[in-house]
Amino acid sequence: MIMRILGNLLRSFVLSGWIVGFCGGQEKEMQKPAQTSISSSAGEELYQQHCVVCHGNDMKGNGPFPEPYRMPPDLTTLSRRHGGKFPEAYVSKTLRNGVKLPAHGPAEMPVWGAEFEAKGADKTQVESRIRNLTNYIKSHQAK
Repeated sequence: MIMRILGNLLRSFVLSGWIVGFCGGQEKEMQKPAQTSISSSAGEELYQQHCVVCHGNDMKGNGPFPEPYRMPPDLTTLSRRHGGKFPEAYVSKTLRNGVKLPAHGPAEMPVWGAEFEAKGADKTQVESRIRNLTNYIKSHQAK
């Protein structure tokens, strides 16, 4: 039992370190002025900085995510999986708040809203980044 708990803690620390290391370039991005318009290039840049490592360049969940974590979902099929309508509120909420913590082990989806705030973004900047990233994902839905 103790070995299992220690193993889960170790995995949590390794994943956290991996995510922090990957996100080390956020400092510069956080110092940019707030974007109030919806920008495709800003959404693409955010996706490349924060999402590609797990979801892959093609958004199909084939990034180099570490073991023992499960394969991330295919983001190009969100509309199809939600009755043909892109679940904008759900995606924004997931980006802002992450996913519910499982009973044992670490969460598998980073909480980007908190990450952006921790790096110095104000509420307007956080909302703009979440909106840009959501719209970028929306623009890549399979037909």
